[in-house]
Amino acid sequence: MATEDIAITLEPALDRVHDVVDATPGTFQELGLGMVVLIVVITFHGWAMARVNATFNRELIRLGDHTPEWRYSLLTAVGIALLTATHMIETLIWSVPILGFGILGNMRDAYYFVMESYTTLGASAIKLPEAWRLLGPVIAISGLFTFSWTGSVLVYIVTETARHQRDVGKKRAKAASNSPSPPDKGKSD
Repeated sequence: MATEDIAITLEPALDRVHDVVDATPGTFQELGLGMVVLIVVITFHGWAMARVNATFNRELIRLGDHTPEWRYSLLTAVGIALLTATHMIETLIWSVPILGFGILGNMRDAYYFVMESYTTLGASAIKLPEAWRLLGPVIAISGLFTFSWTGSVLVYIVTETARHQRDVGKKRAKAASNSPSPPDKGKSD
């Protein structure tokens, strides 16, 4: 099938999509779209936080008594990177319907708007059309939920890392105090 044939076949469907988008949505349609995406984002966030916790716990257990300190820092940094990547994916999830429904004209503007709303900065020069303005606060609500959840996971990571380091330090101190001291070679009997 040639490109022109595909375009001709898709035209009626695209016209219907544009008719829906061009029509002013009612408050319930606007909030409905926002709620559906919010639920998808928060569900994804829950799955991702469970994966981050599982990965962190698995790797923390592998750190033994003779693990260098930099490995603890690396584990924490990887945890932070995974948390950040989760938020980047979630904002991308929000951007797709905003672009797909033609609410904003390009992905860069859609992503920028979502990032500012999601982080509750809200000072964007990019504005949604009047008919879709309720999406911004719904995006902000999802950001508040997910950032709070992420904060608790980050506190867990930092706390457990410090606890593990403390326990290893106690073991090392105990082992050092129980080992016999080498004889002092400088003394004469």
